[in-house]
Amino acid sequence: MELSTTAINTWCPGCPNFGILASFKEAMTAMVGANETTWENIVVGTGIGCHGKMSDFINVNTFYALHGRVIPVMTGIKLANPKLTVMAFSGDGDSLAEGIEHLIHAAKRNSDFKIFLHNNQVFGLTTGQVTPTSAKGYQGRTTPEGSVEEPLNPLALLLQSGATFLARSYALQPKETAVMMRQALNHKGFGMVEIIQPCITFNDTRPYFKDRFETLPQDYDASDYASAYQALMTKSEKVKLGVIYQVNKPTFEEQV
Repeated sequence: MELSTTAINTWCPGCPNFGILASFKEAMTAMVGANETTWENIVVGTGIGCHGKMSDFINVNTFYALHGRVIPVMTGIKLANPKLTVMAFSGDGDSLAEGIEHLIHAAKRNSDFKIFLHNNQVFGLTTGQVTPTSAKGYQGRTTPEGSVEEPLNPLALLLQSGATFLARSYALQPKETAVMMRQALNHKGFGMVEIIQPCITFNDTRPYFKDRFETLPQDYDASDYASAYQALMTKSEKVKLGVIYQVNKPTFEEQV
């Protein structure tokens, strides 16, 4: 199946979104090839932001939601037809600012769909405002003298809220990101893959993240809540990549 569309791609040259798009196509092709889903059953939602253009560039069932409202739409779609493979691409501004209440409640009820969070720590589409994950001191259009707020930790928030699958990848590692996406989609329950994504135009964090990533060890137990809490909350110069938490619990759709 041809996954590309005829839509003109308007992302900035070199944007890591190109890598995330490639990761998604690789993950979906592998899943369909392994009979884990079908092209007809794939549903992708997007919010508002640079990530939202994913809907324009992939030839599957898509839904473009209002700012911060992609999660309730995906909740309804999955509840109406639990056989569908439902996921949403969202941004740190989209789901952690305007839509944070929906994110928390989707995790709490363990709705069976996944969020792929493009975390570039900036409102890139509107050219550089601070978001809930922006680093303290970030100088943007809304914080010209530097943000005084500590950044939100989205995976820690969702661990506390009841999510049953949490993972983190780096957009500039597309192969590993594709693996994380596939693992998430094969998990039954609510999950998020936080994709660390430098915005090369308004918040180029590539120098900061160079040599800062650390893959979780092979003997790491992702089913242990305490281990996940420690991996997410311990102050460290290293940022953990991999499946951080995964447990099986009844889903919202099963219980309804």
